[in-house]
Order: sequence, then C-alpha cells, then structure tokens
Amino acid sequence: MATFALIHGGGGSGWDWHLVAERLKASGHDVVAPDLPIENPRATLVDFTDTVVSAIGDARDVVVVGHSYGGFTAPLVADRVGARLLVFVAGMVPAPGEAPGEWWGNVGFESADGLSVTEQFMADLPADLAAENERRGRDQNSVEYSAAWPGERMPDVPTKVLLFRDDRFFSADLLRRVARERLGLDADEMAGSHLALLSRPDELADRLMAYYATVAG
Repeated sequence: MATFALIHGGGGSGWDWHLVAERLKASGHDVVAPDLPIENPRATLVDFTDTVVSAIGDARDVVVVGHSYGGFTAPLVADRVGARLLVFVAGMVPAPGEAPGEWWGNVGFESADGLSVTEQFMADLPADLAAENERRGRDQNSVEYSAAWPGERMPDVPTKVLLFRDDRFFSADLLRRVARERLGLDADEMAGSHLALLSRPDELADRLMAYYATVAG
C-alpha cells in the first residue's frame, strides 16, 4: 500500500482533501495532507516542501499529488522523497526559474469574466460544503509568489496529469496544452469543477489508486 501525500492549492488547507483521504484510507492506504504555511509572510516553496516532507516521514512508497497551486510544491516533494509517482490534479506545472506569479502570463491563462467565486471554483458542490470551504479559506501571505521556482527540472519519476472538464478556473483546453508543452503528456480527464476533490472525492480517489496500481512493484 502507498502513502499519498496530498498537497492543497492556494488559500486552502489539508481539509480540502479530507473526503478523498477517507476513501484512500478505507482502501488501506496511508494519507498525509498537511496545511502549508501560507499565512507565514516569510514562508517559501522550500518551507512548503519541508512541511510535506516532514509529514511523510519515513514512508517509502509515496504518491505525491498537487492540486492547483500545489503543483509548484509537488515536484519538489517528489524529488526530495524519491516518490513512486507524481500527479498534478488541475495543477500548475512549473518551469525552472519561473515564479508562480509569472506562470499565468507564460501559459496564457485567461480568467472567466462575470463568475462568482462559487461559479468559478465549486459550481458542483452542495451549498453547505461550498460554504464550509469558503469558511476554511486562508490568506496566502507567503513570499513564494514572486520567487523563482527552485527546481532545476521535473523529477525523474512517473508523472500523471488529471484535469476536470467542468473547471471554470483552469480550463480543460489550458491544462491539456500545459501538460503537452511542459511535460510531453496527454492529460487524463474526469468530470467536475476545480474543487472536484470535494464534489467527486470517490471518483478522484479511485483515479489516484488506479494510477498507483500502474507503478506499484
């Protein structure tokens, strides 16, 4: 069985993954989903990486999963721990030397006009879950946004990209293109909004376990 290291996106917390984690644990896997120190005005991507690596501890059979902005941290963690597998879930794929704040223009991101936060990020969530997600949101005060991504390259581990077809924040067309241009991969797809980890947790967990099955020794 694997240890899944689940990395949340910008302004989020480990709670964002709690339903996926329940499914993975019920199937016998271990899960860590730490809160990154995004509220610390001195925290960097190295600090984010240290936080996840510390949560992983001595685990050896590790699947690193980065959601959204967590894509900037996930490859660094995967490289540090010698991960079995790296998965970008509606994730930002960084380039060496690129600051997170530069990513948007570099990949041609275009924001959807006239959408509320709910419509943009979680249109398929039940109202109570959407409200709880907003309540748990945290301010991203850390300094990594304008600092160059410290990785020299993508880690040499099997890598998957999974996008959500109904995502109104990172469109399917954008993430398909980023996966091809930056990783040379065809993205896999499933239904769901940007926060499908809350709206479709069982399906997402099943996808992650199926990915793991392809690389498990």
